[in-house]
Amino acid sequence: MAKKKEVKKEDLPKVHKELEGFDISINSFGEINRTIDIEKINEFLNKNMDDKKLRNRE
Repeated sequence: MAKKKEVKKEDLPKVHKELEGFDISINSFGEINRTIDIEKINEFLNKNMDDKKLRNRE
């Protein structure tokens, strides 16, 4: 059994304060595991990111 590598605080990337603690990984079955619900991630992206495809819609 392989040991998980310990993650030091300085090894973590800088993230927006609303996404603090977000981590994503892929398990041995190919499933995506994340620490934050996908709905919260989508809500954050809708609020903070500009969608080029929707710019000219009224």
